[in-house]
Parts: sequence; structure tokens; C-alpha cells
Amino acid sequence: MDKFMCDFLVGKNFQQLAINFIPHYTTLVNKAGGIIASENLDRIQAALKEAKLKDVADIIEESLVAAENAPLDVAVIGESGTGKSSFINALRGLSYEEEGSASVGVVETTMKKTPYQHPKYPKVTFWDLPGTGTPNFHPHEYLEMVEFATYDFFIIISSSRFSLNDALLAQNIKEIGKKFYFVRTKVDNDLYNEEKSKPMSFKRERVLQQIQDNCLANLSNIGVPEPCIFLVSNFDLDDFDFPRLEETLLKELPVHKRHIFALLLPNLSDTSIEMKRAFFKEKIWLDALKSSALSFIPFMACFNGFDFPQQEKCLNLYQSHFGLDEKSVKGIAEKLDMSVEEIKSFTKSLDFWLLVKDDSIAEKAMKCVECYCSVNGGLPSTIFQFFKIYFLHLKFINTVADDAKILLHKTLEILSRRR
Repeated sequence: MDKFMCDFLVGKNFQQLAINFIPHYTTLVNKAGGIIASENLDRIQAALKEAKLKDVADIIEESLVAAENAPLDVAVIGESGTGKSSFINALRGLSYEEEGSASVGVVETTMKKTPYQHPKYPKVTFWDLPGTGTPNFHPHEYLEMVEFATYDFFIIISSSRFSLNDALLAQNIKEIGKKFYFVRTKVDNDLYNEEKSKPMSFKRERVLQQIQDNCLANLSNIGVPEPCIFLVSNFDLDDFDFPRLEETLLKELPVHKRHIFALLLPNLSDTSIEMKRAFFKEKIWLDALKSSALSFIPFMACFNGFDFPQQEKCLNLYQSHFGLDEKSVKGIAEKLDMSVEEIKSFTKSLDFWLLVKDDSIAEKAMKCVECYCSVNGGLPSTIFQFFKIYFLHLKFINTVADDAKILLHKTLEILSRRR
């Protein structure tokens, strides 16, 4: 357990703990930021300084509840044929053939918005908004029609040149205080066509830079200064700018909405898996700090016993978040022409009992119990269970995240051999 938590549990100088709290917290979160707003960090620090531990627990609980229950509404705007539906399906982790996926290749005939709920996270909705390519386009009327205030941010998609209407829309979105991002799709098609037409002089990075420069010039010429542009392929999301888009959105989302967005990130790269791991480790630490704060309050029930079904449920939840639940593993096995047993042979998180029988967890827990009880007294068995659960949850999340990376690399390796 980290030094801050140990010092907290033994009841060391709370004024010093208050000074150390924010610097220590910043070491726990990833570069995209954490799930506690700066004003709440200040409130926790102030409560620690005055040893108001019930307030510390309440502020943490308030922040965690807000993060877990935050809805997220993403508006995706683009003409038919730009890859808008494929982009929405990719973010939802669905192929175009799966039930509930957005229809691909359908000519847009209405000006209605269409919601697509995330299959795993019902509080997340992607909104397919009609394109802006009508001759009598008026951005103010358009934004009113699609009820702009309901969206957290806008993604404006094009597979070639962005239009003047896209620029007008972006300016109006900015005026109403919302974020927008330009996404240039079908970059893989551009590279393929360029390589076919110029096999001798083709250079991938040069072509990508040309696409980026053309988009920048295009948007600058129609009135969008310093636009933020991301080049993506809906069929190779781990390539090009999609990882950078993920990180940018995480940084710029309101703090309480970062957690839900991190959950839905597909396992496209080591970076996206590590971002998701960091959010869960932060939450485990905050839950432990909240329980520790409550432990100082007389008659406050704060430590639950070690319940095997409950711990297995926790592991299953982490597996689901990282695409290692039973259904997902079966899908991966079919995709790779492997059996589920083969996948289990090179992963560790699919065996619950292997993880809970790890002797190192009990050893770590006992060391912390000895430290705690030497200062505070108390019931060693109760404190032992608390620490055991804390270390076990860290073991769960680290093993699941490591397995997600192993499966990602194995998948990329096998698929590349098939090409």
C-alpha cells in the first residue's frame, strides 16, 4: 500500500497529510486527468487539514457517484457516405452486421437525429445527426432543430473536403460554448489509392501529411482558425489519429464524465488500455481512502467481510470493461480460430481461484494490519479483510489489463499474418 494511505491509516499528522494529498493524487491519475474535480480536491484537502474525516468520505462518495452516473451524449455530424455510421459502430464496439448497429451505406433521406445507445453502457448515446449539405443551410436553425444543448461535444465528419457549412456550424457550436472536433475518415482508402497509382514514389507518412495539410488549408480558407483535425480509419482504429482523439476527448470532457468515456474505450492500443487501467486504479484507491476515513468514526460500518461471490463479481466486472467477459472471449477465440481453452492458457485473469489464492496478497495485507494495529489497536481480523480486498482488487485490475494487452498483441500478430 502506498505511503500516503499507510500514514492516513495510522492517524499521522492530518495537516501534513492535507499538504501531501493533492501532490500524491496527481501521481495516481493518467495524463488525461482524473475523476475528481479540482474544487473537490481542494475540499478534501481542507477537510483533511481539520481532520473532518466524515467530510472526506462524503466528498469522495459524491465524486464517485457523479462519475458512475454521468450520462454522455455525443453528436456525430456528416453527409451520407462519409463513414459516419461506421465511425459510430466502431465507438460502440459493433460490426455493421451486428444487431443494433447503425445502418451502413444507406442514403440519408430525412433530417431527423437518430440515437444509438452503447450496448454495454446505457448512459452513453451516440447521436447520428443529419448532414449540413442542403443549399439553404442555416447553422442557428440546424442547432435548434437537433437540440444542440443536449450534447457533450460534436464530431464533424468528412471523407474528403470539409464544406463551408461545416465551418459555419463549427463557428456556431463554439459560440454556444460547446466543443467540436473535425474527423477526416477513410484515410486507409486514400493510402491504398495513392500506393496503387504511384507505387514507386509512395510514402505513407508523406501522404498522411498531405491529407492533414489539405484539411488545415481547407478549413482555414473557409474561416476556421487553427482547427483540430484527426485522421482515422473506421476499420483500423488503432492506427492513425484515433488514439490521439481518445486522449484529447478525455482531457477536454468535464471531469465527472471522464470515467464513463474511459470505460467505453475499445482495446485498440497499449495506451488506451493503460488509460482505462489508471481510471480503475484511481477508483480503487479512492474507495480505500473513503473506507479508511470512515474507520476513524465510532460505530461506523466501513469494512465488509471477504465474500468470495462478491469478489468474483468484481473480477467479472473488470473483465467486462476490458472485453474479457465470457461472451467477448468466445468472440475473440472465433476471430483467431482458437479455442477458449487456448486463450486461457496464456492469460491469468480468467481463473478466479488462481488470483484469490495468491499468497503475496495475504502477506501485504498482514504487514499493513501490523502497522495499523500497532498504533490504533482494533480488530486485526477486520482490518486484515479490508487490506486483503484492497490488494486483491489491485491484483484483479492489473491482471485483467495485462491480459487485455496480451490478447491485443496476439490478435494483431495473427491478423497481420493473414494479410
